[in-house]
Amino acid sequence: MADVFAKLQDKSLLISSGLVAGEWKKGQDGKTFPVYEPSSATVLQECANLSRQDFIDAIESAKKGSAKFHESTTAKERGALLRKWFDLVIANADDLALILSLENGKTFAEARGEVVYAASFISWFAEEATRSYGDTIPSSYANTTVLTFKEPVGVCGIITPWNFPAAMITRKIAPAFAAGCSVIIKPPSETPFSALALAKLALAAGIPSDIIHVVPTKDREASMELANNPIVKKLSFTGSTGVGKMLTKAAAGTMKRVSMELGGNAPFIVFDDADIDQAVEGALICKFRCSGQTCVCANRLLVHEAVRDQFIEKLVARVKQYKLGRGIDEGVTQGPLVNAAAVQKVDAHVQDALKKGAVLHTGGKAPEGLKGAAEAPFGGVKESGLGREGSKYGLAEYQNIKSVTIGNLGFN
Repeated sequence: MADVFAKLQDKSLLISSGLVAGEWKKGQDGKTFPVYEPSSATVLQECANLSRQDFIDAIESAKKGSAKFHESTTAKERGALLRKWFDLVIANADDLALILSLENGKTFAEARGEVVYAASFISWFAEEATRSYGDTIPSSYANTTVLTFKEPVGVCGIITPWNFPAAMITRKIAPAFAAGCSVIIKPPSETPFSALALAKLALAAGIPSDIIHVVPTKDREASMELANNPIVKKLSFTGSTGVGKMLTKAAAGTMKRVSMELGGNAPFIVFDDADIDQAVEGALICKFRCSGQTCVCANRLLVHEAVRDQFIEKLVARVKQYKLGRGIDEGVTQGPLVNAAAVQKVDAHVQDALKKGAVLHTGGKAPEGLKGAAEAPFGGVKESGLGREGSKYGLAEYQNIKSVTIGNLGFN
């Protein structure tokens, strides 16, 4: 175990094996892939690199578990399991934040905030489990009535991004559990340890081992089993628009339901009557959260010419106060970009802007001594998918609505 994990209060939460059918599995023939710490580009820990057969095994187990889970538990009981999981996540928030900060790069404070945010989805859907209502509909035929009810879709494939390695897990699988579904999670290879730690806590809360599976891999063809296997009835993905399109096409072959949350395009507009101090604060939050690696990051600032100079002056002053460094170090307010590719992409944007006449007020080059380690952040324009999973409609994403006509009831 790397020394950086010495501060973990519960070291059993650092897991480098996949979770398949209730077993912590190593990669076939001992295969692993490295997970890097973004601030230094050094290997944080090796993680099991699972195979297509592991996905198949997880899917078969999830199929058996899904039917049993829904039939043997009530909505109230599933809500109680989620509440236990929520309690364990909050109780272990510091450890989860440390793991997240080290593999993702965001500051410890921001990582802990994400853990609490991730837990809020579990809490919300613990309550939503019992609010899954049906309908009684008047029929056009005498002595009959029409009933609608909701049932779980079944086995769900979950593919999540690295920029929110905890929150994107819980906002997808908490409603799935509330509905009575089973899940197979393919976490990002940049940040698999957060998903594995959350899964361990889910098991500790009493969520059945055939209901939750985590299959880390660097093998794209292996992970495509989630899109191609007919047993998987739903595929939920958050990530790039290009990959989302590819997965949607693949899922169409087996008529899967899909949830796609893809990229983002976010202008930040400041009018001449705006409170400039508040506008600057808003811009900093939008632009620098997760070092700008979010799908809602402001990708351009549109400022009225009457307040332009004032806005720039105050914004630059605040940016100069940031302390860049390793996310877990005390006093650091800005973590690194996730890898060298991301640094190169940002540098290319800066150089392009300067060539086109932009004025540089601060920064302009990558800090000396800091490196990076994974994929560039994703983005998309007008193809961002449907982001319902975190809302009150999130439960419906994991349910099928059925209508039944019942006759000879003795009333009209």
